[in-house]
Amino acid sequence: MDKPPETRSVTGRAFAVLGTFSTKHRRQSLSSIARRSGLPLTTAHRLVHDLERESALVRGADGDYEIGRKIWDLGILASVHAELREVALPYMEDIYGLGNDAVQIAVLDGLRCLIVERIAGSRTMSVQSRPGARLPLHASGVGKVLLAYGNHDLHVAVLTSLERYTAQTITDPAKLSEQLKAVKSQGFAVTDAELEDGARSVAVPVRGKGGKVIAALGVVLPSAHAEAQRMVPVLQVTSAALSRKLVEAGLGVASRLH
Repeated sequence: MDKPPETRSVTGRAFAVLGTFSTKHRRQSLSSIARRSGLPLTTAHRLVHDLERESALVRGADGDYEIGRKIWDLGILASVHAELREVALPYMEDIYGLGNDAVQIAVLDGLRCLIVERIAGSRTMSVQSRPGARLPLHASGVGKVLLAYGNHDLHVAVLTSLERYTAQTITDPAKLSEQLKAVKSQGFAVTDAELEDGARSVAVPVRGKGGKVIAALGVVLPSAHAEAQRMVPVLQVTSAALSRKLVEAGLGVASRLH
């Protein structure tokens, strides 16, 4: 029989806190964490603070908590993501060889996108999107692709919580909604300094069985780059080849990648 949460070891109580997060509870208040873990509020507060300090949890601007980068750094080692990275890497290297711009592949994770792999070199501009990073869907190229092809519930959740990152971040729900329609219609997304000043991104969908979008493939380059959209045909051709390979490898199902 499982011990009551308050009588477990510190490690056990920490896992009780982390265990309150799920696909239906990706963001939670401190009181929600305490209630769902069965721990006293003061104990939950102490453990959440410790987990936040270690980057296992992160606190948003609204005060709610979500799983932090440390957990995702470990989660990226999971076999399914490792398999996706292994299959995608040669295709990403081909793109990187054309211009030394950062190349990344991401999958949907709740209200954010998880960067599964990224290739960059000494001449690549420094940006947030490293493996294990979770980027906002509305402000990143790969995120906008995944959001554009997402379901109605995802759209509602994201469009009602648009956080600003730069002066160029789109925080008007109506404007973003129109942009997402364009992304889906044209088959690619372009952002310019919406997540980080000086960074432009271009991304396209990666499809699995039945043509369902299961990931997004993109590049990040300096905003000063005048012809960012020249990368669209390259990304689309590469994505089509990668999509076929993923289906052949049995990784073309969205639920296996999320």
